[in-house]
Amino acid sequence: MNRRLAAILSADVQGYSRMMSEDEVATVQTLGASRRLIADVVESRRGRVVDMPGDNVLAEFGSAVDAVQAAVAMQTDLNARNTRLAEPRRMAFRIGVNLGEVISEGASIYGDGVNIAARIEALSEAGGICVSGKVYEEVRDKLSLNFVDLGEHSLKNIASPVRVFRIETGAPAARTLPRKGEAPARPAKPSIIVLPLTNMSSGPDEEYFADGLTEDILTDLSRFRDLFVISRNTAFKYKGKPVNVQQVARELGVQYVVEGSVRRAGNRVRVTVQLIDGESDRHIWAERYDRDLADIFAIQDEITRAIVAILPGRLEAATRERAARKPTENMAAYECVITAKVLHHRSDRAENDKALALIERAIDLDQKYAHAHAWRACILGQRWIYNWTDDRAALEKDIERELNVALGLDDNDSDVHRILAAVNITKDNFDQASYHQSRALELNPNDDLIVVQQGELLTWLGQAEEGIEWIRRAMRLNPFHPPRFWSHLGRANFVARHYPEAIEALQHVTSSDPMHLAMLAACHAQAGNDAAARECAAELLKRQPSFKAAEYLSLLHYKEARDRDHHRDALLKAGLPQ
Repeated sequence: MNRRLAAILSADVQGYSRMMSEDEVATVQTLGASRRLIADVVESRRGRVVDMPGDNVLAEFGSAVDAVQAAVAMQTDLNARNTRLAEPRRMAFRIGVNLGEVISEGASIYGDGVNIAARIEALSEAGGICVSGKVYEEVRDKLSLNFVDLGEHSLKNIASPVRVFRIETGAPAARTLPRKGEAPARPAKPSIIVLPLTNMSSGPDEEYFADGLTEDILTDLSRFRDLFVISRNTAFKYKGKPVNVQQVARELGVQYVVEGSVRRAGNRVRVTVQLIDGESDRHIWAERYDRDLADIFAIQDEITRAIVAILPGRLEAATRERAARKPTENMAAYECVITAKVLHHRSDRAENDKALALIERAIDLDQKYAHAHAWRACILGQRWIYNWTDDRAALEKDIERELNVALGLDDNDSDVHRILAAVNITKDNFDQASYHQSRALELNPNDDLIVVQQGELLTWLGQAEEGIEWIRRAMRLNPFHPPRFWSHLGRANFVARHYPEAIEALQHVTSSDPMHLAMLAACHAQAGNDAAARECAAELLKRQPSFKAAEYLSLLHYKEARDRDHHRDALLKAGLPQ
């Protein structure tokens, strides 16, 4: 006998005995298909099926992350399969996951590690997943999932109580991407939107100052892992509009709303902020800050600490693992940066020129202002993306130089790491891309651009199932997300071999450029929609007669040969030239 630490997954079917009594043959057939699906998922997550007696499943993994990912993938795939079955034949599994020591004898495993997984499974709802506290502690900062604390449970034949958490799974697409007119489900963690602060100053130019301060407060809140913070792009959709707090909270599925105003006169600034319960429209906290402009960073920190300390869920501002910010002492440089950010977000070439001039002014005023260098890279990156340049190669070198300067001045800027990850993806430097992406996510887990890029990177790395969940999370963080989020979701579903879902996502993209048409043709071909595939291919060749599959694939960044081969085969199946 050998002892070892393992992650154990235990599953069974809710109502199996009843199903057998009603229709033995149909139940056995459905169970067989479900077992094959489960076995494939376990193998794909580097696990091993130990046993499948009756309607039970026992599997082990070397990693808690792999075990939880397998559990989520199982429920997602089983749910999708159930939708294609008649109601009486739908089979709902309960899953429990534990991390503990097991005793192995041949292919079998025993011990409390296994028993706890089975007991936790019994606490799960049909179609649900429960995990032990040990699993939760291991995966909470590594996976983008919502956990609900069910407290400690005394389990049969287990000496000590076990803390249990439920993973909120449901139907991912319905939860994260609600139908038109349907309110999204609230996350398990405290959720919040920061509405744009109202400019109460006499001059309209102070609008930039109010918007910049809003963005800084939002960014600070986004660094808390135990918060769900609606993105800047969605928050600013409400700028200048009369706001009904309860309606906003309901539309976005959030619990709390922050609103307030800014008044600036010379070197003095007054900031008023309120934290409001979105359901009752009740003011939970309000404060007014009258300070010198030079105290603006202290004001931001005080606002953030106050909000976080008040929210439920034992969020302690004092224990926040926050990277030390390195702001400037030059207020003129700071104002240049916050104005440049606002102009950059407009995604207009003329505004981009103005933003670049302002950011370069900020750097002239303070050469060691790391965030200014980071945002110069962002602004130049926008030029590169939109091809607002006559020399892309020179622009790319300029971006990399600026990023390295910013990184040397401050390793704790999430935007720097986000862009460095993107640059390394384009060069197929996957190790470097993964490092910088991980740092960006660590520094700001609520930034929709960082979160969607996590899904994009995982897709390129061959982990599309996990990538899909990250992209959906980004869409939830920013309900007014840009069309490219749909493109990322379509590609991830294509790589995961979910062709109908891929087509549905890609149909949200209205501008059908050659790259989009090629992707759509490949999806239709693999889904067996030959006529639609040929139609897309014909339109593509009409727009780009010189199209070649090999040249198109050279622009993509698949790490795994199987994913590249899969894409090439789909293009050829659609009738596109080699």
